[in-house]
Amino acid sequence: MKTVLRSAKKTVVISPDDPFVVIGERINPTNRKKLAEELRNMNYTRAKADAIAQVEAGAHMIDVNCGVPGADEPAILKGAVEVLQETVDVPLCLDSSRLDALEAALPAYKGKALINSVTGEDKTLDRLLPVIKKYNAAVIGITHDEAGISKDPQVRLAVARKIVKRAGDYGVPPEDVIIDTICMPVGADSTLGRVALDTVRLVRQELGVNISLGAGNVGFGMPDRPALTASLIELGMPLGLTASIANPLEPEIARAILAADLMLGKDKFGMKWMAYCRKHAPPAGAAAPASPPTPPAT
Repeated sequence: MKTVLRSAKKTVVISPDDPFVVIGERINPTNRKKLAEELRNMNYTRAKADAIAQVEAGAHMIDVNCGVPGADEPAILKGAVEVLQETVDVPLCLDSSRLDALEAALPAYKGKALINSVTGEDKTLDRLLPVIKKYNAAVIGITHDEAGISKDPQVRLAVARKIVKRAGDYGVPPEDVIIDTICMPVGADSTLGRVALDTVRLVRQELGVNISLGAGNVGFGMPDRPALTASLIELGMPLGLTASIANPLEPEIARAILAADLMLGKDKFGMKWMAYCRKHAPPAGAAAPASPPTPPAT
């Protein structure tokens, strides 16, 4: 099953047969005071720099979260869409569950957008699925509902089943529904990574839809967080994980994904792996590898 997203200049395909898709996570004002203040004032300087850096580091799409508390999110998100699609060629993922923000931003988007996200809650599905259908967008469905987040993969599967069915009722086909099996911090409960992975396997086996994770959440509060993110993605890919909202500026994450793509036969002749290694090879005579792209200051 293929989920096809488009910008005005580029098409990205998410599927089990295609290379893994990284949705760059950096444009998010949570815990980024300077970015939040800029967005509040509809200043997109830092957001543009974030987008460019992530695409240069290998992001296939850019997640755009403009949820600054107390600010005019509809106007900010619309402005961000207008600016960023002139800044980078890749498709955008509009990260908002506010109907007014999506209604403001989607008409300005040139292509087929991804919406992050809906949950399995009836009121959320009934509120957002009509606008997703109206603008021919795809959507990420998060596997929790009114009962909260279950630790039982079978319960999460049931929520995924509900989301896919309800989307179909509104005319949104299964290929336009990407299921998020929920990644929670293993520092709080060491079984949570396994729960997310088991749910990936079940969703892939029963529903066949594409699957994403906010993989960076797994290491929240733990040392060497990028290593944990990379590990979760590598373990998930053979089970059916086809995309992740993650930070491509972390070299450990980028290498893990490219290596796994090669091992899973998704990098013909290892061309992408070799290109990455050439790009990041140390200069002749240097003892240390070249530094990865530096994330924009927060």
